[in-house]
Amino acid sequence: MKKIFLSLFILSSVMLFSQASVCGQFHRKFCVVETKNGKSDWLYNAQSKSGLFNQGSTSKIRCVIYKGMDYRINVCCETAIGDKLNYKVFDARTSELLYDNATAQNEPIFEFQSTASRQLIIEVTVPNGATSADKHKPMEAACVGLLIEHKVTDRQGFSQY
Repeated sequence: MKKIFLSLFILSSVMLFSQASVCGQFHRKFCVVETKNGKSDWLYNAQSKSGLFNQGSTSKIRCVIYKGMDYRINVCCETAIGDKLNYKVFDARTSELLYDNATAQNEPIFEFQSTASRQLIIEVTVPNGATSADKHKPMEAACVGLLIEHKVTDRQGFSQY
């Protein structure tokens, strides 16, 4: 009997570990923006995440942005749940809505310049509904990636003389 329980425990642990790693690096593989020459000024930000989402689920992540930096947020998902992810960016201190991609035709990429160091909350929602890729059968869960990239803001205007 002990062997059966031990076997079940090991099997369930392996299944949990494999499900957690299913989407582990999804954002690094599928959220990357193509460049013409293969090089990019954008640097990977370690606050990027991937996760397994059910339809209709919402998740929030807190990230820190710094003054004098440009940021690019890219949200992507498996095509099985469609490509219409919704995400919003809020100021963490004031809860002010800073960006909502629903007002930009669900554009997955948002670039901005930070004029002050502060914390943001990024809220990602996978909408409910049928997908055309599955012949209008709802998909239970799929990987979603949130890729955050940054670079030093380019100097603008006249240089000092």
